Amino acid sequence: MVGEEGAFVLGWDEVLTEEELSTTLKVLCMSEEEFKEYKEQDGWEDNSEEEENSTLSNEALSRLKTPCKKLLYDSVLLTLESYGSDLKAEQDLLNNKEAYEKLSRREQQALHVRYGQKRILHQLLELVH
Repeated sequence: MVGEEGAFVLGWDEVLTEEELSTTLKVLCMSEEEFKEYKEQDGWEDNSEEEENSTLSNEALSRLKTPCKKLLYDSVLLTLESYGSDLKAEQDLLNNKEAYEKLSRREQQALHVRYGQKRILHQLLELVH
């Protein structure tokens, strides 16, 4: 269900790997009985209308069922814990011109990437909390 990278791709406005995340959430939030039925049917029948309405925009994420929201929330917390620093530390470093200029160009770029990733993850926490 998850792509080769083993991760989902989130943007500012929506989930970019929406089909993978949607399917994963559906499966992980199934009861044992629902999962047995899912396996027996070898997945869901193609339903193009359902697929068209399954866009995981930020608004749609905030309307997920509680078990799915909790699963996403806990997953985001685990992902944030995997970073060596928190969002505030990154922001403080970005705002400290003297400390920022001591970083190599590569370290500055990595800082911007980490900061952007953490902001998106914090936005997702707000949406599913």
